[in-house]
Amino acid sequence: MNDRLFSLAGRKALVTGASGGLGRNFASVLAAAGATVVLTGRRTKQLEQAAEDIHSAGGEASVIPMDVTDESAVAKAFDYAENIFGCVDVLVNNSGIAHGELALDIKSNDWDRVIDTNLRGAWLVAREAGKRLVGAGQPGSIINIASILGLRALKAVTPYAVSKAGLVQMTRTLALEWAQHHIRVNAIAPGFIMTDMNRAFFGTESGARMIKRIPMRRVGDPGELDGVLLLLASDASSYMTGSIITVDGGHLQSTL
Repeated sequence: MNDRLFSLAGRKALVTGASGGLGRNFASVLAAAGATVVLTGRRTKQLEQAAEDIHSAGGEASVIPMDVTDESAVAKAFDYAENIFGCVDVLVNNSGIAHGELALDIKSNDWDRVIDTNLRGAWLVAREAGKRLVGAGQPGSIINIASILGLRALKAVTPYAVSKAGLVQMTRTLALEWAQHHIRVNAIAPGFIMTDMNRAFFGTESGARMIKRIPMRRVGDPGELDGVLLLLASDASSYMTGSIITVDGGHLQSTL
């Protein structure tokens, strides 16, 4: 296999929600592959620590605080990236939040908060990236972080599941519209991946029952998303657009 296919040397990447969890790992993986990475999110201290870790490993990274639901903040973040590094040509649309409650109990503001971040925010960021790539006449890769819950149903996560289902369809429609501009739009749909946010849950009886429903009988490690991330970000996937790639230990197949 030609390792240069997966090289991101010379690429300019922006990762949303990069202060922790999957986003922080995504940023590190892109930097290790040669990309210059802009880390965005709302927790400045954590973003700066993540950038420092990248620098310590020999990579290039910069930080700009950004709320994906704030349209002007999104534009400013891309302005910053262009002024420092040039046009962003790899976007990882990772920012997301969840709300666990049965549908009859969900308050309207909780619904709005999830949809605004996970779907509207992802659209604002993708649209900004698309505008600038088209204006520069430059190809690019947009990677939306969806979820298998956008492809199947589960109780007590309605706004999250709806937002991720919308993100899946947004991936497909943007891929269709932007293919003529050589902008590829794909999505990763992870299953249950171990992070600091869910580690305690998977240590409970409920978490153990959930694990038993996964054909591989375990949750995933964040590093098990590295390969598909590099595939979609690099020229190794040059003829892929509109694809939704599941990484879930077979979980989605078990519900069919």
